[in-house]
Amino acid sequence: MKFQDDNETIGRVLSGDVSAYASLVAKHKNLVFSIVLKIVNNREDAEEISQDIFLKAYQSLKTFEGKSKFSTWLYRIAYNAAISKTRKKKMELVAIEETVITNYSTDEIGRNMNELEENDRQLILERALLRLTDEESLLITLFYKNENSIEDISNITGLTVSNVKVRLHRIRKKLYEEMNGLINKN
Repeated sequence: MKFQDDNETIGRVLSGDVSAYASLVAKHKNLVFSIVLKIVNNREDAEEISQDIFLKAYQSLKTFEGKSKFSTWLYRIAYNAAISKTRKKKMELVAIEETVITNYSTDEIGRNMNELEENDRQLILERALLRLTDEESLLITLFYKNENSIEDISNITGLTVSNVKVRLHRIRKKLYEEMNGLINKN
């Protein structure tokens, strides 16, 4: 399915073509759902929250100023709604641990990884990714899988640009540590 430019679609919706909003939902529903699911960690809650997010976005569409991409604005709503839901449930979000992570040189890990077959490398990476907290996994997903910029991630999560950079750096170091541990186990 080919999607129209978000700003054009928003213009149509604001001009009275409310059915055009369905294409915005179709275009962004998967990422909104995955952001929410990573935070609330419950499929049913994520589905309900995602529906609420699109309703809230529709009701607030006239406040969208276009200073950022629509997707960034929408993902910020998704992030905030999911965080609010977890706070209401009094669930504790796992924060990035501030303990010092042992430094492994990237050369050392690179050498170890190069000694492995491609399938083994992929398996090691997948196992290491499973050991990340939900918040760490979300940041990695937004940056690497969804190719959001640091600035977009900052807008989505409410973290400062420098905080996003620091957290991504720490997550990469944590992944290196996990991968090295898994390599040395094998």
